[in-house]
Amino acid sequence: MSINVVTLVGRVGSDPDIKYFESGSVKCRLTLAVNRRSRNRDEPDWFTLELWDKTAEIAGNYVRKGSLIGIKGSLKFDTWSDRQTGASRSSPIIRVDQLELLGSKRDNEAAMTDMSSEHF
Repeated sequence: MSINVVTLVGRVGSDPDIKYFESGSVKCRLTLAVNRRSRNRDEPDWFTLELWDKTAEIAGNYVRKGSLIGIKGSLKFDTWSDRQTGASRSSPIIRVDQLELLGSKRDNEAAMTDMSSEHF
């Protein structure tokens, strides 16, 4: 038996990075800060999130830097070869299956207002 489930609640660190592919797929990348409690203060752990298709479009439309979200997904590793050294590299990514917008309605409206004002 295997289990690979990640559940996180935190604040988005940057506006969504959306990519559209000729195949019709949509990919969104976000960073998420999740506070880890320590004795003296809270310290954020940063996670890179990858969302696809409908979930990616929702994130692109409604999630902005500072938004409070909850996600459920799985841990995967992107691997590549370093162009300069040829060394094998990897980076942990959370592949999001479920996205919950947790901020207040006012927070979401502010994000939508910010989004519309950016186009004018």
